[in-house]
This record gives sequence, structure tokens and C-alpha cells, in this order.
Amino acid sequence: MEVDQVTHYSRHFAPLQQHQSRPKQYYKTLIAALISQATNLGVVSMSASVSGLSVHMLRHVLHYYIREETLILASAEIVNSHHKLPFSAVHGTGTLSSSDAQRFKIRADSLIASYYPRYYGYYEKAIGIYTHVSDKYSVYSTKIISCSPREALYVLDGLLENNTILKIREHTTDTHGYTEIVFALCYLLGFYFMPRIRDLKDQQLYRVDRTEDHGMLNSLLTKTANLSIIEEQWESMIRVALSLKKRTAPAHVIVQRLTSSSPSDRLTKAFTHLGRIIKTEYILRYITDKELRQTVQRQLNKGEYRHKLPRWIFFANQGEFTTGDYEEIMNKASCLSFVSNAILYWNTIKISNIVNELRNQGEHIDDEVLSHISLLPYKHVLPNGAYFIDEEDYAVTNQRFNDQTGSNEAEP
Repeated sequence: MEVDQVTHYSRHFAPLQQHQSRPKQYYKTLIAALISQATNLGVVSMSASVSGLSVHMLRHVLHYYIREETLILASAEIVNSHHKLPFSAVHGTGTLSSSDAQRFKIRADSLIASYYPRYYGYYEKAIGIYTHVSDKYSVYSTKIISCSPREALYVLDGLLENNTILKIREHTTDTHGYTEIVFALCYLLGFYFMPRIRDLKDQQLYRVDRTEDHGMLNSLLTKTANLSIIEEQWESMIRVALSLKKRTAPAHVIVQRLTSSSPSDRLTKAFTHLGRIIKTEYILRYITDKELRQTVQRQLNKGEYRHKLPRWIFFANQGEFTTGDYEEIMNKASCLSFVSNAILYWNTIKISNIVNELRNQGEHIDDEVLSHISLLPYKHVLPNGAYFIDEEDYAVTNQRFNDQTGSNEAEP
């Protein structure tokens, strides 16, 4: 509620039918419904723990107000407001991001659930929440994926569906997030793709002219990329890139089609050979540029550390999904990212106030030092505590919400 007072994200939770009147105690119900999904408590447990709210009220708000499109807009509002905070600039410019999947167990049968022996053995199924995280720790894209396919399929989805003011230009992933086709598509779309590739010494490097002498690099550049097929398919490749830019089809569908096509598909060959050239250039820069290596590692560390917060918040039912319905799973995942962004904004404000107070007392605090302090400490967040403690404070917030939205809802 404190974050809403500043960002006014709640205005984006519009009903399906614009003329529909808000139910009684709408604002309190909205906040409770968001928390019920983010913590995995569900509406039944939430109604039992919050006085004055019924299961029917929570389900009504979930059905008519909390949808994928409203969650995307509300979360983007927080991300945009956070980006404008002066203290957030200490941690980045908002032009760099990373993406990674976090696995969660699922008890119900679902089309996207799959076995993941690496973490859950051969008898437990899991799903992945694939998030794109900026260098300021904010989440600007969330997608539910299966654990079976390679994560590289979903790298472009978040980059192209970004509806925030963040101008992402560089993106990094771990080994599971890269393929040569993704290298090529990122290049055509104007993104500099810089993954952290495992077993780098085993990577094949390519030259563009077998007769060219590259000096000491000759022993590394053992194969040649086919430029002629790139020239032949160039117009088709540009059309694919434009289709992705205009979002005429989901990016993961196009990437999967290119990845699984037959060896005789010349368009796929062209993307592969272009990707080999871009990948070779990147690897050579990666092994010779210490600053690039540190940038990649630092951003991936931010994404990995941020995984601790959703795991902390999503505590109910042992942190496992109990439904197999895609929309319900996606709703919970989006609420989880939304709450994560709200905590990020609140933390940034509080940390900034502490730093300013120390500086006013004469303490010297370098921004370089602050850039290594995470904006996502989470032990002070109590997900299984009381959600509405001070009814007087809530009444003031609720009245402010009514004044902003023109609602006639009475205070509880």
C-alpha cells in the first residue's frame, strides 16, 4: 500500500467491463488477493486470515480485476517508477538485463509440467518461471515454461514484449539460454547477446574467409562460416526479424521452428552461419575483455540472488503449485513478480533514506561500494505474518485511493 501511494499502480486493475461498479472494500480485497496469489495461500486461507473479507469477494476481484494484462501494466508502473529513482541508477542504467528459469514443484497434472531429475528426482514434476531481470533488479517479463525444452527458446520473448521504459540493449544468460540462432536473431534485432558459456575451451570458432591470415588465431579458427548462404537468404532473414519486431507471432514459436527444422532448410542454415560469426566475435572479446566478463558475471549473480526472494515469498503449500491450470499458474507467477517489484521499490526507498541520513551526518559512502549492495534483502519481509495490522492506516490509504480513482467505496 505504501508503494501504491507513490506509484499508483492500482489504477491499472480495471474490471473486464468498464461500467462495472467496484465491490465493497475493493481496495483491501485487491491487496489481499494479490498477496494470496504471490504467497500461494489461495483465497480460502487468505479470507480466514483477514477479517472482513470473504472467499466470494476475493474470487470476484481475482476474476474481474487481476488478469495477465492488468498485472503487466501494474508491474510496469512500479518498474518505471523505480527506474526514475536516483538511487537505482547506482546499480545500473537499465540497458542491461539477464534471464533465467526458476523451478517449482507442481502436484497437479499439467501440460507444461515435466520431470526434472536434476533437482526433483525421477518421480516429481516441475515447471519453470522464466523471468527477465534488469541490472536494477526489476523484473520486466515473466513466463511459465516447461523444464524440458532449452531455455534459449524464451530469451527473445521477454526482450520483445518489454513494455517498460527500460531500454534494454545488452542481454545475458547462462549456457542454457544460448544457441547460434539466438545469437543471429539478437544481432538482427539490435540486442547485444552476451551469454556465459560453459566449457568455453571446447567451443568451435569460425572464420569468414579460409584464405585470410589471422596470425596467432589461425589455430583457433579451424572452420569457415558460409557467407554466400547468408547473402542468399538475407531478405528472408530480415522479414523474420521484422515479424518478431512487430510481434506477429510469439518469438519462442519462431525460434523453435528454426531450431527444429530439417538440415536442408536453407533459412535455418543462414541463421546458424550468421550466429556462428557473431558467436565467434563475442567469444574472442569475452576471453580478452576482463570488464565484459565481470559485467556478465555480475548481472547473472543479480538474477540468481533475486531467485531467493520469490522462494521466500511463495511459502504456502511448501512452495509447490497445486493447480494444473495454465492461467492460474501464470496468474500466481505474475503476482509473484509483481510483489517482488513492489518489495524492490520499497527497499530502494528505505536504503536510499538510510544512505542520505548517514551522508548528512558526515559519513563518506562511495557509490561504487553501494553498487555491490543488493536492493533485494528479504529477511525483513514476513510473508506468513499479519497482512493488515493497523486499520487506521489502512483507512487513510483506502480513502486516498478512493479520491484518486473517484470511487465511492466506503471505508471499512
